[in-house]
Amino acid sequence: MARRHGHNRSAGPAAPVAEPHWLGRDQGGTVDTSHRLGMYAEYARLAEDVRAAQRRMAAIRATAESEDGLISATVGEAGELVELWLDPRVYRVPDSTALARSITDTIRWAVALAREERYAIVRNYLPVDATVETADLRFGPLLHELDRRVAGGERR
Repeated sequence: MARRHGHNRSAGPAAPVAEPHWLGRDQGGTVDTSHRLGMYAEYARLAEDVRAAQRRMAAIRATAESEDGLISATVGEAGELVELWLDPRVYRVPDSTALARSITDTIRWAVALAREERYAIVRNYLPVDATVETADLRFGPLLHELDRRVAGGERR
C-alpha cells in the first residue's frame, strides 16, 4: 500500500465556482450549445479580422522626403528604417549636424505616416474617442474589441 506524504488541506466540500456569464446555460442548467457555437464563431471571425489587419500592417511602407527633397526615408509598419536615400548634393554643404538633423526629421516624418496608416487599419476596433496620438495600436484594438464583445455591447 502506497503512503501519501503531506496533509490534506481540504476543509470539507469545495465551494461552488461561479461560471462566467457567457457560458450560456439555459433555465434548466444545461449548456446552450447554439450560444456557445455562436460565441466561438464570433471569436473565429475576430481572430481572422485581427490576422487580416496584421497582414495589412506588415505590408506598410511609408516614405517621407526632406523639405529640400535631398533626403528620402522609408520605414516599415513598426517604424523601422527600410531604406534611406541621399541625393549626392547633400555633400556640397559640409555641415554634418544639419545633415543629421535633416535625416532624423525625415525619418520621424516617415514614422508618423506609418503610424497614421496603422491607425487607419485598426480604427474600427478602437474606442470612438481614440486618436492616432493616444491609441495603443499594437494591442489596444484587440483588447478593446474583446472587451466589447464579451460585454455584448456596441462600439464605444
